[in-house]
Amino acid sequence: MATATYPPPPPYYKLYKDYLQDPKSAPEPPPPIEGTYICYGANYTTDDVLPSLEEQGVRQLYPKGPNIDFKKELRSLNRELQLHILELADILVERPSQYARRVEEISLIFKNLHHLLNSLRPHQARATLIHILELQIKRRKQAVEDIKRRREEAQALLKESLESLEDTGASLMLK
Repeated sequence: MATATYPPPPPYYKLYKDYLQDPKSAPEPPPPIEGTYICYGANYTTDDVLPSLEEQGVRQLYPKGPNIDFKKELRSLNRELQLHILELADILVERPSQYARRVEEISLIFKNLHHLLNSLRPHQARATLIHILELQIKRRKQAVEDIKRRREEAQALLKESLESLEDTGASLMLK
């Protein structure tokens, strides 16, 4: 009985038999996936959209709409979170059996905070990209200034050496 260390190659390797003579003979790669797909039993989508809290089955604690004051709402949720944590500590001391409701409320606040922060990600990415581009422009301007300065130094050295050669040539002529 013979055993192989490696399994045989997949059968589609035969599609590439003339690749060295004619690279265009190979089949085209498959098109990119668009829409939803299943990977390891979970559904995924290629749409890069942040689902709303309602779609996730979570109650939204801040106002709805496009004109949200993120700073104000994040501060408000943070204060509310601090209050609920203090209340949880109080309940754990006085009535330990009633902590579950407070934990659920804290979890809801954290989910809302997390969603607000995730909705700021596109703005953060844009600001980061702007910062990177500004740094690149600054570095390139510095490189151009450095090249100009070195060019002026080189021209001054050439001029100086030319003058010293002319002085040496003139002094040799006089002798």
